[in-house]
Amino acid sequence: MSHLLPEWHPQWGVLLAWPHAGTDWAHILDDAEATYRSIAEAVLAREHLLVLCRDADHGAHIRQQLEAIGARTDRLHLHPLPYNDTWARDFGPIAITDNGQLQLLDFSFNGWGGKFPAADDNAVSAGIDWAVPLITDTLVLEGGSIDTDGAGRLLTTSHCLLNQNRNPSMTQAEIEAHLAERLGVHEFLWLTQGHLEGDDTDAHVDTLARFCGPQTIAYVQCDDPDDSHFAALQGMQAELQAISQAHGIDLVPLPMAPAQHDKHGHRLPATYANFLIINGAVLVPTYASSTDALALERLRGAFPEHEVIGIDCRSLIIQHGSLHCVTMQLPDGIFAARQPFTTDQGAR
Repeated sequence: MSHLLPEWHPQWGVLLAWPHAGTDWAHILDDAEATYRSIAEAVLAREHLLVLCRDADHGAHIRQQLEAIGARTDRLHLHPLPYNDTWARDFGPIAITDNGQLQLLDFSFNGWGGKFPAADDNAVSAGIDWAVPLITDTLVLEGGSIDTDGAGRLLTTSHCLLNQNRNPSMTQAEIEAHLAERLGVHEFLWLTQGHLEGDDTDAHVDTLARFCGPQTIAYVQCDDPDDSHFAALQGMQAELQAISQAHGIDLVPLPMAPAQHDKHGHRLPATYANFLIINGAVLVPTYASSTDALALERLRGAFPEHEVIGIDCRSLIIQHGSLHCVTMQLPDGIFAARQPFTTDQGAR
């Protein structure tokens, strides 16, 4: 029997793919690296960090940056691999247990429906020497498109998971059957409404609504009728309220961040739902906005046993993602005592 692990399951660490001058971050590389340093420092204070890097020189550069800010680099593991971009959430492995045994699923990644090159990203999971089985699955699925309560419920959006640019030959029933078998899902909570302008993922659920625990969902609320998101997010809120009533789930509304735009005037997908749960803490994206404090307050209420830490993610939304999008949690036991990496840091 398969079981999809929730994000709050005890973690070995987090996977990051560090930006460099050969990625789309080149024009804002200093700002992007500052954000990555903040994420890395917070993670390393609590668990391990596996960082994909361009080569040995790039790895040394990353280590020097983290040493300079006093991060716990004894938990840092550097692994050179080619990657197209740095959205590890969507090409990283998805952890399950199968009859109690830890496994990783390597779903197919096609660059969010063929929008961007993805061959190197799609090969990343197979390029790491895990200490548990890595199971290849040809279904196109990104980690940011699903969220679980850890007890067999899957929260997702129809606009992404049923999009013809992912698995065009499969019906909703066939996708549900496949994920029920692979992930141990017994109930699908479909959101048919909700989106963010500037989001290239076709409405990933991790930008909109997230489980904070088995009986709590935090979601982006828009109460401004003049905002372009108002109708869609009001519709999503109604769907979540129906889910809440049917299943006794508590809802935590997160504020809609004030509109931020790129230099071309395009709105950027600033969302507080894109938080990351790690051991003992929740890392929350902030945007130097008037709504940051309220978002942090609401999430502290949703995570009373965690430290809630704001991370300035203005650099990330310029590339149309945020904090959760650049990370993938890795469960405890994933490396055991092995030394899987080709650089100076093994899994300790």
